[in-house]
Amino acid sequence: MTRTPDLIHWHPSSWQSRQAQQQASYPDQAALDSVVAELSRLPPLVVSWEVEALKEQIASAQRGERFLLQGGDCAETFEDCESDKIAKKLKILLQMSLVLVYGLKKPVIRVGRMAGQYAKPRSADTETREGVTLPSYRGANVNRPGFTAEERTPDPSLLLRGYERSALTLNFVRSLIDGGFADLHHPEYWDLDFLRHSPSKEAYEKVVHSISESLDFFEAASGQPIHESTTTRFYTSHEALHLLLEQAQTRYIPRSQRWYNLSTHMPWIGMRTAALEGAHVEFFRGIANPLGIKVGPSMSAEWLQGLIATLNPNNEPGRIVLIHRMGAKDIDKRLPPLIQAVRATGSPVLWVCDPMHGNTETATSGLKTRRFENIVSELESAFRIHRELGSWLGGVHFELTGEDVTECTGGARGLTDADLARAYKSQVDPRLNYEQALELAMRIAGLHANKGAPKSAIINI
Repeated sequence: MTRTPDLIHWHPSSWQSRQAQQQASYPDQAALDSVVAELSRLPPLVVSWEVEALKEQIASAQRGERFLLQGGDCAETFEDCESDKIAKKLKILLQMSLVLVYGLKKPVIRVGRMAGQYAKPRSADTETREGVTLPSYRGANVNRPGFTAEERTPDPSLLLRGYERSALTLNFVRSLIDGGFADLHHPEYWDLDFLRHSPSKEAYEKVVHSISESLDFFEAASGQPIHESTTTRFYTSHEALHLLLEQAQTRYIPRSQRWYNLSTHMPWIGMRTAALEGAHVEFFRGIANPLGIKVGPSMSAEWLQGLIATLNPNNEPGRIVLIHRMGAKDIDKRLPPLIQAVRATGSPVLWVCDPMHGNTETATSGLKTRRFENIVSELESAFRIHRELGSWLGGVHFELTGEDVTECTGGARGLTDADLARAYKSQVDPRLNYEQALELAMRIAGLHANKGAPKSAIINI
């Protein structure tokens, strides 16, 4: 029987009757209300037909016809809203997607953690240093990272600045894609010096050579550069954490008679805010966007089933993306029961592996890092577990940058803990650099090229 969502009693503000986690405490309520009202009047950042196009592609991935690549910064900063940094991030995502297309022989859905990833959940509301206690830094949309009372006080004007930076980023990304950004496609323009340091040098070079030959053949046959012959779609995502901001950008679209969160194409909900009776789940259930759900080792089968039933009561294709993040040590124990629990619901989902968040550790220097070998290990385990259970891993999720940072150890160049201080720039979690991200894409491509991809992405019910 088809269940009708109870949207008669849902409104973009209905979450306010529930317990809301991870929300900042603003000292000036009038100023906050004024900013939210202004954001409600400003144009949305994306449009509903883009959201629906992404949902259709995700539904296709659930059927095994596509693969999703999601990546970007752990937390964006306003200072990072500059042309070079945005172009480098777009460059690595498009290059990774091309490698994945080669390996999987499937179209790739490109989703950036960008143009809105300005708020972060924190483990505690306050931070104490040398006897001084101040509010925690909750991201550029909320407060500032400096450890002073003035900087850590939540400032509503930052929400407007975040909106502006998101709009500028989206505009530049769309301009780059519409303009071709042709050098992204051809491996001769890629930064491949790291290949000579890798024990998989010959295999990687074979991948690069095959891609180059395929592109040359296509362009010769069509008589056009690749970017003039194909359409590249790029979508955005962020954690929908700051509910007043998300509410302000949620609009009713008469033609579809549905509400859409138009601050991004695919919002996601994190473990800290995924309580079934909580405010975030109440907000998420009423919007028509495809929804990401982070699935960590503490999530029970009953909890996950409850989220699916609440957020997708009619089993709508393309609606649910489950992003699991178990850690290399725990994935064999934690993931299989959840796959089986989702199978029991009969709901179509897209399984995506985030091999980074469960593998965060502290180096001897005190800096947070992630080890490349652990990331690869969790990825390999994830593909194997899904294959053994008759499931299909239809996507990957990485925190990455197109810059030459040193935040994660390992990779072809063998970065060590001693290298971290050279170019550690993240204010929150460590990211893969350009070379490490491209190497991971080649690992995935090789995995599928060698073993073959499943014919179907649908879990057998």
